[in-house]
Amino acid sequence: MPLPMPPLLAVTDRTLADRPLPQVAECLFACGVRWLSLRDKDLPDAERVELARALVVRAAGWGARVTLHGDPVLAAAAGVDGVHLPSGGDPAAARALLGSRALIGLSLHDSDGAEAMERVAGQADYVTLSPVFPSASKPGYGPCLGVAGLRRWVEMGRSRGVPVIGLGGVDQVDAVAECHAAGAAGIAVMGLAMRDAQALAPLLAVLAPAAAATPSRA
Repeated sequence: MPLPMPPLLAVTDRTLADRPLPQVAECLFACGVRWLSLRDKDLPDAERVELARALVVRAAGWGARVTLHGDPVLAAAAGVDGVHLPSGGDPAAARALLGSRALIGLSLHDSDGAEAMERVAGQADYVTLSPVFPSASKPGYGPCLGVAGLRRWVEMGRSRGVPVIGLGGVDQVDAVAECHAAGAAGIAVMGLAMRDAQALAPLLAVLAPAAAATPSRA
């Protein structure tokens, strides 16, 4: 399944937001974001499903896609566009449950090793790789990869048909440009997306110059 365009994945964390997530989502979509994933794994399952459904409603008018971090069963119940699995997740099982049109991704870290890319090849639509740069929201996953480390993983992914999304500290134009130059298929942003949707406009412009234009509803 092709990645949403522009390829910027906004990941939710309601503790960083100054308003309810459906309102944050509306602001993000109005600013040009077309890909949002509900994380907030501390919420009870029923609340996550309800919240995901509310985000899907907000996304519909903008032609945006909503995915859910974690459980493919919850993703199916919520009617979202796909699921983002944790490292060690089973993309083949998720695909069997959600179908060929679902957007299926998986988190990877340098410590997962090259065999992890082998396991997801042909099953996942993309992987996120973190942390690329220092980030308050992605601590504890080992040293930062930097541009050279990201490029190494991009090359592994390219040879196996798996796009790599850079995650971790990718919240400045220069960082986005470096990820793009390293061959990353896109970037993922959490904190900045929750705090200031409009601040994503320069990042979107790097990924897709057309995103710099004022977006309109679908």
